[in-house]
Amino acid sequence: MNIRHNALMRNVEIHPTKLGRLASLLSPDRAFQLGQTAERARLLFAGHTMWNINATAQGGGVAELLTGLLAYGRGAGVDTRWLVLDADPEFFSLTKRIHNNIHGVPGDGGPLGSAERRRYEAVLASNLTELTRQVRPGDVVLLHDPQTAGLIEGLRGRGAHVIWRSHIGRDESNDYTERGWEFLRPYVEPADGFIFSRRKFVPDWLSDRTTQIIPPSIDPFSAKNLDLDDARVRAVLVRAGLVANSEPVGDLSFVRRDGTAGLVRKHENLLLDGAPPPPADARLVVQVSRWDRLKDMAGVLRGFTDRLPEMPADTHLMLVGPAVEGVSDDPEGAEVLAECAEMWQQLPDHARDRTHLAALPMDDVDENAHLVNALQRHAYLVVQKSLVEGFGLTVTEAMWKARPVIASAIGGIQDQITDGQDGLLLDDPTDLDQFAHTLIQALTDEDLAAQIGAAARARVQDRFLGDRHLSQYGKLLVALVSADR
Repeated sequence: MNIRHNALMRNVEIHPTKLGRLASLLSPDRAFQLGQTAERARLLFAGHTMWNINATAQGGGVAELLTGLLAYGRGAGVDTRWLVLDADPEFFSLTKRIHNNIHGVPGDGGPLGSAERRRYEAVLASNLTELTRQVRPGDVVLLHDPQTAGLIEGLRGRGAHVIWRSHIGRDESNDYTERGWEFLRPYVEPADGFIFSRRKFVPDWLSDRTTQIIPPSIDPFSAKNLDLDDARVRAVLVRAGLVANSEPVGDLSFVRRDGTAGLVRKHENLLLDGAPPPPADARLVVQVSRWDRLKDMAGVLRGFTDRLPEMPADTHLMLVGPAVEGVSDDPEGAEVLAECAEMWQQLPDHARDRTHLAALPMDDVDENAHLVNALQRHAYLVVQKSLVEGFGLTVTEAMWKARPVIASAIGGIQDQITDGQDGLLLDDPTDLDQFAHTLIQALTDEDLAAQIGAAARARVQDRFLGDRHLSQYGKLLVALVSADR
């Protein structure tokens, strides 16, 4: 085993966003509460830093979440910083195995024994060496997911307050879940506090006293969620080659997270095998996610094409994920994309014509977010047929855009959607007949789709905007640091 030395963790630039921008969408009471929490945090953290450490700065829900939250934290006057682990593919294959086990599935089926512990600890030890030169006593460190748990003890020894934030979990434990937690437990337990997205995700060996439940949220002003009119959506998708039309007519600009302007590039190869894009007036069903087996892109494709004759004739399906070379912490992505591509290539011509696989570029994460925004807004409905899900950010994103969403009744999605009111839930995500039936129902009942879409946006406004998330974080951190001082 090669031991890593002199890890160079990536420092992710955070561009501050004033809280007033978010407050403009809130009731006076919510805006006041957010401001009060921010002021207490600013005063308490004077002279100290709040660090966030995770596995990647792009290509996943955690990175998406941190981008918005940390910008508001910096805008509120808190010295907030973001570091990304320096690790190799072998480490990420191991942590993907742990991730899958926590979700209750075998993943690659590999071991989690003493050799894996040595590998895990060696990579994190080299990262810790760099961290101890930057983190000071009294700082607060939020560590995200299994990749970072092995840093907890060393950072606490440095005098930092350490919180471990798990974005994953499973409602009902099984042998794989227990195996994953058995590996992580000695690294996790020393933390000062813990954050989970859902109560059922918390292992029974953690104390309620030190555990908080904080569901994720979205930033409504990010490139992925900012309001776009129909003409702009159409122009963006035509320019990127994701829908068919003549030359794009409309605004192709977008605002990057640093405040500068970007312009959507002309792309000619985002769809698999150079396949033609769907017509601009097609009713598009979209699932956006990583190329991850637990997102079940293949099941969505099969469920749609098996019942294609019953779908309205103008309906098309698009499965959308990142270009796999741009997601360093998920070695499974290329395999899943290849499997979906092979399945698509074996379809009859008429089915291939109405199904589309898109891999969006990751070399410009702001353009990527703008493309996802346009696709979700253009979609007639959005699907998230995950087999396991901690919390579906893509579900909340689509709901904010008033799209009707069909999603699996699993994990955090059950907290996001009230079935039949602001979305449609699938009792069994492996039941492709139920999936197809629900899809056909939503496609053929336009009144139902419109009512669900409108209620979906209202639910996000009420429960899943960043002010609630920031206030919960702020109260937790204020309590932790105040008690110590």
